[in-house]
Amino acid sequence: MSRNHASHHGHSHGEGHDHTHLDWSEMAPLLERQAEIASPAYAEAAAWLGTLAPVQGVRRILDVGSGPGVVTSLLAEAFPAAEAVAVDGAPELLALARARAEARNLGARVSTLHAELPGAIGTLGRADLVWAGNSLHHMGDQSAALAEFAGILNPGGLIVLVEGGLPRRHLPQNIGIGRPGLEARLDAAHADWFGEMRAELPGTKDEPDDWRALLAGAGLTPAGTRTFLVDVPAPVSPAVRELALAHYERLRDGLAARLDADDKETLDRLLDPADALSLHHRTDLFHLTAHTVHTARKG
Repeated sequence: MSRNHASHHGHSHGEGHDHTHLDWSEMAPLLERQAEIASPAYAEAAAWLGTLAPVQGVRRILDVGSGPGVVTSLLAEAFPAAEAVAVDGAPELLALARARAEARNLGARVSTLHAELPGAIGTLGRADLVWAGNSLHHMGDQSAALAEFAGILNPGGLIVLVEGGLPRRHLPQNIGIGRPGLEARLDAAHADWFGEMRAELPGTKDEPDDWRALLAGAGLTPAGTRTFLVDVPAPVSPAVRELALAHYERLRDGLAARLDADDKETLDRLLDPADALSLHHRTDLFHLTAHTVHTARKG
Protein backbone atom coordinates (compact mmCIF):
# COMPACT_ATOMS: atom_id res chain seq x y z
CA MET A 1 0.00 0.00 0.00
CA SER A 2 1.02 3.55 -0.38
CA ARG A 3 3.56 4.49 2.24
CA ASN A 4 1.60 7.72 2.54
CA HIS A 5 -1.31 5.82 4.03
CA ALA A 6 0.14 2.58 5.36
CA SER A 7 -1.29 1.11 8.52
CA HIS A 8 0.60 -1.84 9.87
CA HIS A 9 -0.54 -4.55 12.26
CA GLY A 10 -0.99 -3.06 15.69
CA HIS A 11 -0.38 0.46 14.46
CA SER A 12 -3.14 2.81 15.44
CA HIS A 13 -3.49 4.71 12.18
CA GLY A 14 -0.67 7.17 12.59
CA GLU A 15 -2.48 8.93 15.42
CA GLY A 16 -2.65 12.24 13.63
CA HIS A 17 0.70 12.11 11.90
CA ASP A 18 1.31 12.82 8.23
CA HIS A 19 2.41 9.44 6.89
CA THR A 20 4.25 11.11 4.00
CA HIS A 21 7.00 12.05 6.43
CA LEU A 22 7.13 8.93 8.58
CA ASP A 23 10.60 7.53 9.14
CA TRP A 24 9.98 3.78 8.87
CA SER A 25 13.41 2.95 10.29
CA GLU A 26 12.46 4.90 13.40
CA MET A 27 8.90 3.50 13.48
CA ALA A 28 9.89 -0.13 12.93
CA PRO A 29 10.70 -1.12 16.55
CA LEU A 30 7.38 0.34 17.74
CA LEU A 31 5.40 -1.45 15.02
CA GLU A 32 7.18 -4.70 15.75
CA ARG A 33 6.57 -4.43 19.50
CA GLN A 34 2.89 -3.65 18.99
CA ALA A 35 2.41 -6.70 16.79
CA GLU A 36 4.39 -8.94 19.14
CA ILE A 37 2.21 -7.97 22.11
CA ALA A 38 -0.86 -8.76 19.99
CA SER A 39 0.66 -12.03 18.72
CA PRO A 40 -1.43 -14.35 20.94
CA ALA A 41 -4.62 -12.80 19.53
CA TYR A 42 -3.32 -12.98 15.96
CA ALA A 43 -2.24 -16.61 16.46
CA GLU A 44 -5.72 -17.42 17.77
CA ALA A 45 -7.23 -15.73 14.71
CA ALA A 46 -4.91 -17.69 12.39
CA ALA A 47 -5.96 -20.95 14.06
CA TRP A 48 -9.62 -19.99 13.53
CA LEU A 49 -8.93 -19.36 9.84
CA GLY A 50 -7.70 -22.96 9.66
CA THR A 51 -11.27 -24.05 10.42
CA LEU A 52 -12.58 -21.96 7.51
CA ALA A 53 -10.02 -22.89 4.87
CA PRO A 54 -8.38 -26.31 4.27
CA VAL A 55 -5.00 -25.97 5.98
CA GLN A 56 -3.13 -28.16 3.48
CA GLY A 57 -5.01 -26.59 0.57
CA VAL A 58 -3.80 -23.05 1.25
CA ARG A 59 -0.69 -22.73 -0.89
CA ARG A 60 -0.19 -18.95 -1.17
CA ILE A 61 -0.99 -16.24 1.38
CA LEU A 62 -0.75 -12.48 0.86
CA ASP A 63 -0.33 -10.38 4.01
CA VAL A 64 -1.30 -6.94 2.71
CA GLY A 65 0.21 -4.05 4.66
CA SER A 66 2.44 -6.52 6.47
CA GLY A 67 4.67 -4.05 8.27
CA PRO A 68 7.49 -5.93 10.04
CA GLY A 69 5.97 -9.30 9.19
CA VAL A 70 4.89 -10.56 12.62
CA VAL A 71 1.55 -11.76 11.25
CA THR A 72 3.15 -13.04 8.03
CA SER A 73 5.19 -15.54 10.04
CA LEU A 74 2.21 -16.49 12.21
CA LEU A 75 0.17 -17.25 9.08
CA ALA A 76 3.03 -19.30 7.65
CA GLU A 77 3.10 -21.36 10.86
CA ALA A 78 -0.67 -21.85 10.82
CA PHE A 79 -0.67 -22.97 7.15
CA PRO A 80 2.43 -25.19 6.79
CA ALA A 81 1.91 -25.92 3.08
CA ALA A 82 1.74 -22.27 2.11
CA GLU A 83 4.11 -19.64 0.82
CA ALA A 84 3.36 -16.47 2.81
CA VAL A 85 4.13 -13.15 1.14
CA ALA A 86 4.61 -9.95 3.14
CA VAL A 87 3.34 -7.07 0.99
CA ASP A 88 4.21 -3.52 2.01
CA GLY A 89 5.27 -0.15 0.64
CA ALA A 90 8.17 0.32 3.09
CA PRO A 91 11.39 -1.58 2.23
CA GLU A 92 12.67 -1.06 5.79
CA LEU A 93 9.73 -3.01 7.18
CA LEU A 94 10.00 -5.75 4.56
CA ALA A 95 13.63 -6.26 5.62
CA LEU A 96 12.39 -6.89 9.16
CA ALA A 97 9.78 -9.32 7.85
CA ARG A 98 12.52 -11.32 6.09
CA ALA A 99 14.74 -11.32 9.19
CA ARG A 100 11.85 -12.46 11.41
CA ALA A 101 11.00 -15.32 9.06
CA GLU A 102 14.64 -16.44 8.96
CA ALA A 103 14.85 -16.35 12.76
CA ARG A 104 11.77 -18.58 12.98
CA ASN A 105 13.15 -21.03 10.35
CA LEU A 106 10.47 -19.94 7.90
CA GLY A 107 12.77 -18.34 5.34
CA ALA A 108 12.03 -20.97 2.70
CA ARG A 109 8.29 -20.20 2.81
CA VAL A 110 8.12 -16.48 3.60
CA SER A 111 8.93 -13.93 0.92
CA THR A 112 8.44 -10.19 0.60
CA LEU A 113 6.97 -8.00 -2.10
CA HIS A 114 7.34 -4.23 -2.32
CA ALA A 115 4.08 -2.81 -3.66
CA GLU A 116 2.18 0.47 -3.50
CA LEU A 117 -1.49 -0.33 -3.01
CA PRO A 118 -4.24 -0.17 -4.05
CA GLY A 119 -2.69 0.58 -7.45
CA ALA A 120 -0.60 -2.60 -7.54
CA ILE A 121 -3.21 -5.12 -6.34
CA GLY A 122 -3.39 -6.65 -9.83
CA THR A 123 0.35 -7.39 -9.76
CA LEU A 124 0.34 -9.46 -6.55
CA GLY A 125 -0.48 -12.78 -8.21
CA ARG A 126 -3.08 -15.37 -7.24
CA ALA A 127 -3.67 -16.32 -3.61
CA ASP A 128 -5.68 -18.77 -1.53
CA LEU A 129 -5.81 -16.38 1.43
CA VAL A 130 -5.54 -12.59 1.53
CA TRP A 131 -5.05 -11.01 4.96
CA ALA A 132 -5.57 -7.24 5.10
CA GLY A 133 -4.88 -6.11 8.65
CA ASN A 134 -6.05 -2.53 9.31
CA SER A 135 -5.08 -1.62 5.77
CA LEU A 136 -8.28 -1.48 3.73
CA HIS A 137 -9.48 1.71 5.42
CA HIS A 138 -6.37 3.45 4.09
CA MET A 139 -7.58 2.85 0.53
CA GLY A 140 -9.94 5.54 -0.73
CA ASP A 141 -12.43 3.31 -2.59
CA GLN A 142 -12.73 0.30 -0.31
CA SER A 143 -15.34 -1.40 -2.51
CA ALA A 144 -13.12 -1.17 -5.58
CA ALA A 145 -10.12 -2.50 -3.64
CA LEU A 146 -12.15 -5.45 -2.34
CA ALA A 147 -13.32 -6.25 -5.86
CA GLU A 148 -9.69 -6.31 -6.99
CA PHE A 149 -8.69 -8.55 -4.09
CA ALA A 150 -11.58 -10.85 -4.98
CA GLY A 151 -10.19 -10.98 -8.50
CA ILE A 152 -6.85 -12.41 -7.39
CA LEU A 153 -8.38 -14.99 -5.02
CA ASN A 154 -8.39 -18.57 -6.24
CA PRO A 155 -11.81 -20.33 -6.23
CA GLY A 156 -12.66 -21.21 -2.65
CA GLY A 157 -10.08 -18.70 -1.41
CA LEU A 158 -10.56 -16.62 1.71
CA ILE A 159 -10.21 -12.88 2.26
CA VAL A 160 -9.62 -11.72 5.82
CA LEU A 161 -10.14 -8.13 6.95
CA VAL A 162 -8.98 -6.94 10.36
CA GLU A 163 -11.12 -3.83 10.82
CA GLY A 164 -12.70 -2.33 13.90
CA GLY A 165 -12.78 -3.86 17.33
CA LEU A 166 -12.05 -1.71 20.36
CA PRO A 167 -9.54 1.12 20.87
CA ARG A 168 -6.57 0.52 23.09
CA ARG A 169 -6.92 1.20 26.79
CA HIS A 170 -3.95 1.73 29.09
CA LEU A 171 -5.35 3.62 32.08
CA PRO A 172 -8.31 3.63 34.46
CA GLN A 173 -11.05 6.27 34.20
CA ASN A 174 -9.62 8.41 37.04
CA ILE A 175 -5.83 8.63 36.88
CA GLY A 176 -5.38 11.30 39.55
CA ILE A 177 -4.37 13.93 36.97
CA GLY A 178 -6.75 16.26 35.16
CA ARG A 179 -10.37 15.40 34.37
CA PRO A 180 -11.41 11.74 34.43
CA GLY A 181 -12.10 10.15 31.05
CA LEU A 182 -8.93 11.22 29.22
CA GLU A 183 -8.83 8.19 26.92
CA ALA A 184 -12.44 8.69 25.77
CA ARG A 185 -11.59 12.28 24.77
CA LEU A 186 -8.47 11.09 22.96
CA ASP A 187 -10.64 8.57 21.09
CA ALA A 188 -12.98 11.38 20.01
CA ALA A 189 -10.08 13.52 18.77
CA HIS A 190 -8.63 10.55 16.92
CA ALA A 191 -12.00 9.82 15.31
CA ASP A 192 -12.08 13.37 13.95
CA TRP A 193 -8.58 12.95 12.54
CA PHE A 194 -9.47 9.57 11.07
CA GLY A 195 -12.48 11.02 9.24
CA GLU A 196 -10.31 13.77 7.75
CA MET A 197 -7.66 11.22 6.75
CA ARG A 198 -10.31 9.15 4.93
CA ALA A 199 -11.70 12.25 3.20
CA GLU A 200 -8.26 13.15 1.83
CA LEU A 201 -7.43 9.73 0.34
CA PRO A 202 -7.20 9.54 -3.46
CA GLY A 203 -10.51 8.45 -4.98
CA THR A 204 -12.13 8.29 -1.56
CA LYS A 205 -15.69 6.99 -1.39
CA ASP A 206 -17.87 7.71 1.62
CA GLU A 207 -19.65 4.50 2.58
CA PRO A 208 -20.63 2.80 5.85
CA ASP A 209 -18.16 0.42 7.49
CA ASP A 210 -20.51 -2.52 6.96
CA TRP A 211 -17.74 -4.98 6.20
CA ARG A 212 -20.06 -7.93 5.59
CA ALA A 213 -22.03 -5.90 3.03
CA LEU A 214 -18.83 -4.62 1.40
CA LEU A 215 -17.49 -8.16 1.10
CA ALA A 216 -20.78 -9.38 -0.37
CA GLY A 217 -20.75 -6.44 -2.77
CA ALA A 218 -17.38 -7.66 -4.07
CA GLY A 219 -19.02 -10.96 -5.04
CA LEU A 220 -17.75 -12.84 -2.00
CA THR A 221 -19.68 -14.97 0.49
CA PRO A 222 -19.23 -13.83 4.10
CA ALA A 223 -17.78 -16.73 6.11
CA GLY A 224 -17.84 -15.43 9.68
CA THR A 225 -16.67 -12.66 12.00
CA ARG A 226 -14.88 -12.99 15.32
CA THR A 227 -13.18 -10.61 17.73
CA PHE A 228 -9.91 -11.45 19.46
CA LEU A 229 -8.82 -9.87 22.74
CA VAL A 230 -5.38 -8.54 23.64
CA ASP A 231 -5.34 -8.42 27.43
CA VAL A 232 -2.15 -7.52 29.34
CA PRO A 233 -3.16 -6.64 32.91
CA ALA A 234 -1.17 -4.56 35.38
CA PRO A 235 1.62 -4.77 36.34
CA VAL A 236 3.07 -4.68 32.82
CA SER A 237 6.49 -5.61 31.52
CA PRO A 238 9.04 -2.93 30.56
CA ALA A 239 8.28 -3.63 26.88
CA VAL A 240 4.56 -2.93 27.34
CA ARG A 241 5.36 0.20 29.35
CA GLU A 242 7.64 1.44 26.54
CA LEU A 243 4.87 0.78 24.04
CA ALA A 244 2.38 2.80 26.11
CA LEU A 245 4.85 5.67 26.37
CA ALA A 246 5.38 5.68 22.61
CA HIS A 247 1.61 5.54 22.03
CA TYR A 248 0.98 8.56 24.25
CA GLU A 249 3.90 10.51 22.78
CA ARG A 250 2.38 10.08 19.32
CA LEU A 251 -1.06 11.09 20.61
CA ARG A 252 0.33 14.23 22.21
CA ASP A 253 2.27 15.20 19.08
CA GLY A 254 -0.38 14.19 16.54
CA LEU A 255 -3.56 15.35 18.25
CA ALA A 256 -2.32 18.42 20.14
CA ALA A 257 -4.31 20.86 18.00
CA ARG A 258 -7.53 18.95 18.78
CA LEU A 259 -7.15 18.82 22.57
CA ASP A 260 -7.89 21.40 25.24
CA ALA A 261 -5.16 22.85 27.42
CA ASP A 262 -6.04 20.66 30.42
CA ASP A 263 -5.72 17.42 28.46
CA LYS A 264 -2.45 18.54 26.87
CA GLU A 265 -1.11 19.31 30.34
CA THR A 266 -2.24 15.86 31.52
CA LEU A 267 -0.40 14.21 28.60
CA ASP A 268 2.74 16.19 29.42
CA ARG A 269 2.60 14.95 33.01
CA LEU A 270 1.98 11.37 31.91
CA LEU A 271 5.13 11.54 29.77
CA ASP A 272 7.36 13.30 32.32
CA PRO A 273 9.71 10.78 33.96
CA ALA A 274 10.12 13.13 36.93
CA ASP A 275 6.38 13.00 37.70
CA ALA A 276 5.41 10.27 40.17
CA LEU A 277 2.06 9.82 38.37
CA SER A 278 3.61 9.48 34.92
CA LEU A 279 3.47 6.40 32.73
CA HIS A 280 7.09 5.76 33.69
CA HIS A 281 6.06 4.90 37.26
CA ARG A 282 2.37 3.97 37.33
CA THR A 283 1.41 0.61 38.79
CA ASP A 284 -2.09 0.73 37.24
CA LEU A 285 -0.87 0.73 33.63
CA PHE A 286 -2.29 -2.07 31.45
CA HIS A 287 -2.80 -2.89 27.75
CA LEU A 288 -6.26 -3.88 26.57
CA THR A 289 -7.71 -3.89 23.05
CA ALA A 290 -9.66 -6.08 20.65
CA HIS A 291 -9.29 -6.83 16.94
CA THR A 292 -12.31 -7.82 14.86
CA VAL A 293 -11.67 -10.22 11.96
CA HIS A 294 -14.13 -10.42 9.05
CA THR A 295 -13.88 -13.24 6.50
CA ALA A 296 -15.45 -14.05 3.14
CA ARG A 297 -14.99 -16.83 0.60
CA LYS A 298 -14.81 -16.77 -3.19
CA GLY A 299 -17.22 -19.08 -4.97
